[in-house]
Amino acid sequence: MSRSGPARRVILLSGPSGAGKTRLAGRLSQQHGWPVVRLDDFYKEGDDPSLPMLEMGIADWDHLDSFDLDRAVRALEELCRTGRVEVPEYDISTSHVVGRSVVEAGSAPVVLAEGIFAAHAVRPVAGHGLLAAAYCVRQNRWVTFARRLLRDLAERRKPPLVLVRRGLRLCRLEPAIVAEQAALGATPMTPHQAEADARRCVGADS
Repeated sequence: MSRSGPARRVILLSGPSGAGKTRLAGRLSQQHGWPVVRLDDFYKEGDDPSLPMLEMGIADWDHLDSFDLDRAVRALEELCRTGRVEVPEYDISTSHVVGRSVVEAGSAPVVLAEGIFAAHAVRPVAGHGLLAAAYCVRQNRWVTFARRLLRDLAERRKPPLVLVRRGLRLCRLEPAIVAEQAALGATPMTPHQAEADARRCVGADS
């Protein structure tokens, strides 16, 4: 991997599950051609003994130890410096990687990385000289609860009762989640605020 200096930088989109990170990344990618890395694809596999579990018998997807931060940061660095990286495709319903895909940056000046643990990548990404901006995408927590539940039910991620219980737990914890991510260096913003700021950051205002 070349160390002559980064050709691109990273915009990190963190925030509570269901807050609109994926939609925001999709809009920015469609409008500007910026590549997207789904950090949720870097979850540990279900048979990994270090994967934290909840009392209800499922993996604790909201615990940092369920996520391979080092591998995700290495992938972002490779994409920024070489313009190409192979990433896993993770299926939460089975708790396993089910495929691989290639993300290419082309001539894009930035890479979008979105996921609930993106704020934890702020320090290591900045340490590599690759950080453009970091946002904690947030909105009304009951809106987030409803959107998350509808998404998870549609994707059949887990049994409905499990999804409702997890959703209510996350709704109660959301203010603390936002505060933690802000402390890690991700600026809390609504999706529209983050979209406008990201465009200004890259000079992509139209």
